[in-house]
Amino acid sequence: MNELGMEPAMSGSDERVPQHQIDPRVQLAAERTLLAWMRTGLALMGFGFVVARFGLFLRELAEASHAASTRHTGLSLWSGATLVAFGVVLNLLAGSRYLRFLRRLERGEPDGPSRWPLGFVVAMLMAALGIGMTVYLFVVNM
Repeated sequence: MNELGMEPAMSGSDERVPQHQIDPRVQLAAERTLLAWMRTGLALMGFGFVVARFGLFLRELAEASHAASTRHTGLSLWSGATLVAFGVVLNLLAGSRYLRFLRRLERGEPDGPSRWPLGFVVAMLMAALGIGMTVYLFVVNM
């Protein structure tokens, strides 16, 4: 047995590892990882929706209180839509990675590290979005 809890596949063989030889804990761990990424994607989509609607809420609040007209740039809509799009892309990538892992598991191949780990990609996208929003806040308040 290898580190994945399964018998290695025969070299040069195109046969799949029988399902009963695969350690179910490995499949369950992969499914838990998928579900964690799906929750993260769903949270991004929900937060994006809230951000997008917050700008509308502020405009309605200003109108109701007859406050002085302020400049509306629509940044909350674009930021929120970007977060929703990131959530959708994250869910698609997570599902794709999960299916690829299961196929490799069935073939008895080890799952090596990917060139672009999903966590790193998400962290960099969120950092870029945060930097963009910070720059915007400084530019608008000058």
